[in-house]
Amino acid sequence: MSVTHEKRFSQQFDNSVASRALQLARDTLQIEADAILALKARLSADTHNEFARATALLLSCSGRVVVSGMGKSGHIARKIAATLASTGTPAMFVHPGEAAHGDLGMVTKADAMIAISYSGESDELLAITPVIKRLGAKLISMTGNPESSLARLADVHLNIAVEKEACPLNLAPTASTTVTLALGDALAVAMLDARGFREEDFARSHPGGSLGRKLLTHVRDVMRTDQLIPAVKPDVMLPEALLEVTRKGMAMTAIVNDDYHVLGIFTDGDLRRLIEQGRDFSKTLIRDVMHTKPRVLGPEQLAVDAVELMEQHRINQVLVCEANGKLVGALHIHDLTRAKVI
Repeated sequence: MSVTHEKRFSQQFDNSVASRALQLARDTLQIEADAILALKARLSADTHNEFARATALLLSCSGRVVVSGMGKSGHIARKIAATLASTGTPAMFVHPGEAAHGDLGMVTKADAMIAISYSGESDELLAITPVIKRLGAKLISMTGNPESSLARLADVHLNIAVEKEACPLNLAPTASTTVTLALGDALAVAMLDARGFREEDFARSHPGGSLGRKLLTHVRDVMRTDQLIPAVKPDVMLPEALLEVTRKGMAMTAIVNDDYHVLGIFTDGDLRRLIEQGRDFSKTLIRDVMHTKPRVLGPEQLAVDAVELMEQHRINQVLVCEANGKLVGALHIHDLTRAKVI
């Protein structure tokens, strides 16, 4: 085979593979989308209100929701448990194989179990579900066969049947796991809404995330305090006030009385305007050039309120005062950036 012919063959082969891969990707997404739409239609036509019963059962659970499954169903079960837990429903994953060898001791009669098996005949799950029932815990099964052993054992059965898998061999769990995951999300959302779960609750479950930082971080958590606060008395000369601005590195200083109540503020912007005016700094008292109505925040306000205030008034720093006007902190936009509130 010549070099030219070999190169042409390689290009044709690559194009053929690429075309086949793209077509399979489209087919996979279409099959899985159709499976979810079929699930939606099945829920809409559910005369027995199985989904509503499952939601009510989980809401009445005084313990935890235990989610279990083998193989690919186990991976989906882990995700469903994690989603429930992060949206206000205490939940955990238990491997059915490990449960049969001691981990079942983690389950109590106050709990509810969601058992996932597409066939409904998973040996590992069927070995532990009778024990779960004897404990007095409630059982929700998610299977593709309403006549399966697991479906018959359950207090509530949720049908996750699909017409076909996206796998060209119709063997690897693909559409069925997608449908199971979507149904688990639907349960979590229904529970979230029924519990009145709010952004603040989500933030408490995700303190390390951006939403957690925004909704749980208060001004007092990031403000500068004590000796780090730039502050001078009203009768000091402007050069002395400028030294305080420089020492504290906040591009401003507060002006306070003997009780540390705020009288005003002086910023770098004010300094530039005085320079333009040709003001004699040596003869200027800070009280004569300060702003008497500075923007202030309370220490218990959220840090995002500080961001909004700074953006609204195009300022880079703000004073933090108690309700009586006493200065307790100072906040620069860099402090908010470091705290990852912005």
